[in-house]
Amino acid sequence: MKVEKQQPIGVFDSGIGGLTVAHAIKKLLPNESMIYFGDTAHLPYGEKSEAAIQAYSVRIADVLVKKGCKVIVIACNSASSAAYDLLKEYVRKDIHIINVIDPMVSLVLDKFPGAQVGLIGTKRTVQSGVYHQKIEEAGKGTTVHSLAAPLLVPMIEEGFFNNQISHEIIAQYLSDPSLQNIEALILGCTHYPLIKKEIGDYYKGRLAILDSSEVVAQALQRHLQQEGLLNDTGADPYYHFLVSDYTESFEASARLFFRETVHLDRHALWE
Repeated sequence: MKVEKQQPIGVFDSGIGGLTVAHAIKKLLPNESMIYFGDTAHLPYGEKSEAAIQAYSVRIADVLVKKGCKVIVIACNSASSAAYDLLKEYVRKDIHIINVIDPMVSLVLDKFPGAQVGLIGTKRTVQSGVYHQKIEEAGKGTTVHSLAAPLLVPMIEEGFFNNQISHEIIAQYLSDPSLQNIEALILGCTHYPLIKKEIGDYYKGRLAILDSSEVVAQALQRHLQQEGLLNDTGADPYYHFLVSDYTESFEASARLFFRETVHLDRHALWE
């Protein structure tokens, strides 16, 4: 299947969090069209089994392929760890798949060799051990200290950030002994860029906060450049947002995450 420059970029997540990645892509690549799929009927993925996440991911990939996407970005750490290899096999060589983990691993290995690096994420991401495996097995002496932070996603989804409640929850997690003496902190969930400033305020500039949304957008840009797929056709870009279940509160939250008006269309994975 021949891929054309003007085809859209496909992005998916279990819900709202991946919109931070979509926004970073839009900012870096303003000429690119985008189709975003939020699997709101099954969020959060961080509490789901690997088999369930794989089933959802294949269904979503099928939707994005049929809508003509030229590349698919898995904008979710849980889906990246559970379903990336399966999706690569599913789409074969037709469409390139980018996950949120590998670009971050490359950044850490390049910028922090031999360092003590922290990671906060969902239970699924932390339990998978994927960051430990990829970073520590690279042999550059970098050590990863992980902490599951299950309250952060529902806190953010409910709009509790930049207030006293979020300050206390964030401080409770970041003060954990496992995260002491680190030189950088990986935000291992695409929701977390919304609390990046609060996390930075906690550390008072003492360490680097590594935001996966920016890193993934840059990895996508490199891929499109290498393959000659940057959209330079002059056509106006469009943005289409799909959800597997619709609520007005989710649409309001989506506007906040994407930082502009978002209109959501319902597209059930199973009818």
